[in-house]
Amino acid sequence: MSSLSFCLVLLLNLVALALGADKYSRDDFPPEFVFGSGTSAYQVEGAASQDGRTPSIWDTFAHAGKMAGANGDIACDQYHRYKEDVQLMVDIGLEAYRFSISWSRLIPNGRGPVNPKGLQYYNNLINELISNGIQPHITLHHSDFPQALEDEYGGWVSRKIVKDFTAYADLCFRKFGDRVSHWTTLNEANVFVLGGYDGGYLPPQHCSSPFGFNCTKGNSTTEPYLATHHILLAHASAARLYKEKYQYKQKGFIGINLYTIGAIPLTNTTKDAIATQRANDFLIGWYMDPLVYGEYPHVMKKNVGSRLPSFTDFESNLVKGSFDFLGVNYYATVQVKDNSEKLEMEVRNFDADMAIEFAATQDDPSEFEFSITPWNLQGLLEYFKQVYGNPPIYIHENGQRTPRNSSLEDWHRVKYMKGYIGGLLDALRNGSNVRGYFEWSFLDLLELLDGYQSSFGLYYIDLDDPDIRRQPKLSAHWYSHFLKRKGFNSYGFIELEKNLSALSYT
Repeated sequence: MSSLSFCLVLLLNLVALALGADKYSRDDFPPEFVFGSGTSAYQVEGAASQDGRTPSIWDTFAHAGKMAGANGDIACDQYHRYKEDVQLMVDIGLEAYRFSISWSRLIPNGRGPVNPKGLQYYNNLINELISNGIQPHITLHHSDFPQALEDEYGGWVSRKIVKDFTAYADLCFRKFGDRVSHWTTLNEANVFVLGGYDGGYLPPQHCSSPFGFNCTKGNSTTEPYLATHHILLAHASAARLYKEKYQYKQKGFIGINLYTIGAIPLTNTTKDAIATQRANDFLIGWYMDPLVYGEYPHVMKKNVGSRLPSFTDFESNLVKGSFDFLGVNYYATVQVKDNSEKLEMEVRNFDADMAIEFAATQDDPSEFEFSITPWNLQGLLEYFKQVYGNPPIYIHENGQRTPRNSSLEDWHRVKYMKGYIGGLLDALRNGSNVRGYFEWSFLDLLELLDGYQSSFGLYYIDLDDPDIRRQPKLSAHWYSHFLKRKGFNSYGFIELEKNLSALSYT
C-alpha cells in the first residue's frame, strides 16, 4: 500500500468514528429506494460544436464571459468518454445516474429534423448504463434551451414553447422510453426563471432595471411570471402526452424538479414566521400549488395582481396532478427576515413581492462550504407531506461545495453526505414518501454560477491535465462502501483497506 493510500485509509477510519458510520447502512433503506449521482449535458459532455450540435443559451452565456470566463466546449468530455464514466459508476456501486439531454444536440434547430449522431450518442449512453445495471434518470431541460428558438421567439416567454417542448419530449419518449422509466421535464424550473428572467444573472439573461442589471432585453416585473406559466403548461402538456401515449406500455414515471431552501424564521416573531411562509409560497408554492391544486397561491394573486397569468379551467385541470413524482434539489438552510415594507413599492418584481430578506443563513458568507443541517431537509419533506399530500419525491441534487482543485481527502463532503443520507432515513421512518437520493455531482464539472472555481464531484478532474483524468475522492470511496453494504467496525474499513492497497494516487 502506498503512503498516500495508507493515509487515506487512516483518514477514513477517523471519519467513520467521528461520524458514527455504523449507525445506518444501505439495508436500512427499502430495496426500491434508489441511490445515485448526477450531472447535466452542458456541464459534462463537451463536444459543444461537434457532430451536429448547435448552441444553447448556456453556450451563448458562457462565451459572453458570464461564467467566470469558463465554458463547456470541452467540459469533462463525457461525450467521448461515457464508457469510462459508466465503469466508474460501476466501481462506486451507483444504482442510478441522473443526466440530461442536450436539446440542441438532438434537434439542432429546436424543432424539425433529428440529428442522427446526437440520437446515437444518447442511445449508446443509455444502453451502456442498462447493460451495467444502472438506471438512467433523464432530465429533458437542464437550462440549456436551444439558442435557435430563443432567437426566434424569445424562448419561455412565448406560448409557442409549449408546442415545441412537447414535440421534443415526444421524440425522447419514443426513442428512449423503452429503456428509460424516470423522466424529469425541467430542472430547477423556479431558479431558471428567477435567474434568467428576473435578476438576469443566468441565461437567457432577461431583466430590467432596477431589479436586474446588464441585460439588453426583458422585463423583470412580468417575464418571470409569464415564463413560469408557460413552463407549467409545457410540463403538463408533455406529461399528458406521456401518460396517454407511452406510460401504459413503457411503465415509466414523469415529474418536474424544483430548487428548494430550508427556510426558517430568523426570529420567533410572527412577522418573520409569516415572511417564511411567504417565501415558501413564492419559491415552492408558485409551482406546487398549480401542480397539486390547479391554481397559484393566494398570496401571489394578492401581491402580484394582474401580472400573474390566470389558468383557464382546461389549463387548470391539465396542470393539476400532472406529475408522478417531484424532484427536489436541496443544499442549505436560509433564515428569513420580514421586509414587508417592500410591498408598498409601486412597481414590484419577484423579490419585492416575496417581501423577505435572506438576512442570515446557516452558512457563514466567509466560508466556502455549506453547513450541514439534515434536520431542515427533514422539515422540508414534512412540509411537502403536510401541505401537498406527501407526493413521491426524489432528492435529485444534494452536495457539498468545495474549492476547485482541493484535496482528494474531501472529508467535509463525506460528513455532508453522511448527515443528509441519515436525515433521509429519519424522514422515511417518519412517513415521508421519499424514493431516492442523487449526490451532486458525479464529476467535478462546470458550475453555472462560478464556472470551474468550485467543485462538487465524487471524482476529481484536473483541468490542466490534457487527458482529463478522473480520480476518486474520499467521498467516492465512502459512498461506494455504503452502497456495497460493507460493514463498519471499531477497527475501521477493513474491506476498503484491502481494496485501496491496489490504488495509486500519483
